[in-house]
Amino acid sequence: MAWIPGTDFLMGNDHQMSQPNERPAHKVQVSGFWMDVHDVTNAEFRRFVEATGYVTTAEMKPRWEDLRPQLPPGTPRPHDSELIAGAMVFVGTETEVSLRDYSRWWRFVPGANWRHPQGPGSDIAGKDEHPVVQVSYEDAQAYAKWAGKRLPTEAEWEFAARGGLEQATYTWGNELLPQGKAMANIWDTQQQQPFPVVKDEKIQVGTTPVGSYAPNGYGLYDMAGNVWQWTADWYRADAFQIQAQFRQPPKDPAGPADSFDPSDGNVPVSAPKRVTRGGSFLCSDTYCISYRASARRGTDPLNPMSHLGFRTVMTPEQWKLAKARQGSVASR
Repeated sequence: MAWIPGTDFLMGNDHQMSQPNERPAHKVQVSGFWMDVHDVTNAEFRRFVEATGYVTTAEMKPRWEDLRPQLPPGTPRPHDSELIAGAMVFVGTETEVSLRDYSRWWRFVPGANWRHPQGPGSDIAGKDEHPVVQVSYEDAQAYAKWAGKRLPTEAEWEFAARGGLEQATYTWGNELLPQGKAMANIWDTQQQQPFPVVKDEKIQVGTTPVGSYAPNGYGLYDMAGNVWQWTADWYRADAFQIQAQFRQPPKDPAGPADSFDPSDGNVPVSAPKRVTRGGSFLCSDTYCISYRASARRGTDPLNPMSHLGFRTVMTPEQWKLAKARQGSVASR
């Protein structure tokens, strides 16, 4: 883990590339904390599962009471036979399509889970150092509790992602490709087909091992691209507008008390969502551009996806306790 020194900073962004949910830039204070230098990997998550016997969300039959809040009012309850364990998988398209309908390149795949990210015919053999994916918010919380850690708040995540660069567009600065060098695992429109076309089998579309790109100013890897990351906060599209109204910069804000997302026409505006940050290997300069430091979105906490992972943090008190326990074990 890396120590992230606390101070105040400008959260959000008013840049022309920013989205309404990122505005306005406003001052926030965060206390110092420790953060994983990389996303939780397949190997690390496997140790957790082996130690606890934990069963992830994607491996369990979904419950209607969890699905209903994410569906339009009046949606009939599906038959039990239709409630099947699985997860959302990026499948891409063979030709260019309208980018308004993400159902063209995403598909629910029965049997997809963290061990089989693309479905039953896939596995994670040889990918111990890749970030674990197909984990829900609840899965990430369970891992964090087992590890004696927690998920970062949205404010902590953005402060850490910026790496000490005030209001920079990216976690490494203001140029997407400084000196022509790729700084994150994102959809490369110079080498790949236009998003979401994946017909060129020579071009890998997916995660890369953690630490494959240069770290930011705090020594953190993959704070942009590779996989989206869960944070602890509920998602409200207007959260930054609310925080900006405070007379004094909020200190260690824990986020809103509920969800609000009027921009997603597929689900009710108050459907439960948690903030996810960082973008993924699917973000490009022609689609979401969410590898920017201030980019944010809301995600159904019970919806594992093949481009969604997490990392954890610790307070100084948790860090000291963990070190004391390690010392106690070592002295036995």
